[in-house]
Amino acid sequence: MSDSDARLDELGAFLKARRGELEPADVGLSEGGRTRRVPGLRREEVARLAAISADFYTKIEQGRMAASASTLASLARALRLDDDERAYLFELGGKAPAEAAEDAWREPGKHHLERILDLVAAPAMVTRHNFDILAWNPLAAALMIDFSEVPEPERNFVRLIFTHPAMRSRYPEWEDLARRTVSYLRMEMAQGRGQEGVAELVEELSELDPDFRRLWDEQIVAIKRTGTRRFDHPDVGEMTLEWDTLDSTADPDRQLVVFTAEPGSASEAALRELSARVAEDRGGTES
Repeated sequence: MSDSDARLDELGAFLKARRGELEPADVGLSEGGRTRRVPGLRREEVARLAAISADFYTKIEQGRMAASASTLASLARALRLDDDERAYLFELGGKAPAEAAEDAWREPGKHHLERILDLVAAPAMVTRHNFDILAWNPLAAALMIDFSEVPEPERNFVRLIFTHPAMRSRYPEWEDLARRTVSYLRMEMAQGRGQEGVAELVEELSELDPDFRRLWDEQIVAIKRTGTRRFDHPDVGEMTLEWDTLDSTADPDRQLVVFTAEPGSASEAALRELSARVAEDRGGTES
């Protein structure tokens, strides 16, 4: 047995031991009324908490598949690992704990891109090249969905447009949006960016959604530059917004995505109305 295989086996044994120490109530899950033959969380429960497929988690625990750094980070959160256990998990997985740096920029202070969000008078969010949504301002949440209500491991734009009904309903031209997003994702992978967790995401969405599977199999590619997007908002109606991405030179895997409307257009009026609603909901603290 190679050293790599031995590490994967040990990683699987470690995951199994840690899930055996947790009960559903410990992680906010219901018992479901089913008698448990053995103590601890089931594999499918760990997979759900980590936002990966049960089949993929099973392969990891059985030592049949390696996990990316982002998947290891999700499993560490799901299993409530402490710092030492988390470091050990990454060591067994053969990954640098890159997610530790990602967590650090959120707490206790804000990353510089997140601080910019507070100053932008337009819908804006910070994403990774793999389309993970890291931060957003209140107007972006009002335009699309309240991302704070989505479990952190599931805050990925590609995942949401294929699996979240409210996100689908926001876009009158959903098919075009889905096609473009899949083409951007494939190009980001080819350029060597945004690969953390993408293989798992593609595998899971291919199982869950026939539209994603169809579009992914078409092998469509495009470079993400800028463009327009139509929204059908339940409160302010339809609007067409231009979007652009600004890369961070200090943080190459972070980018700021901003949505703006053409000055003097009906879309600008609708966006202003939405902004006023957000300000009212927030007690007039937003302009």
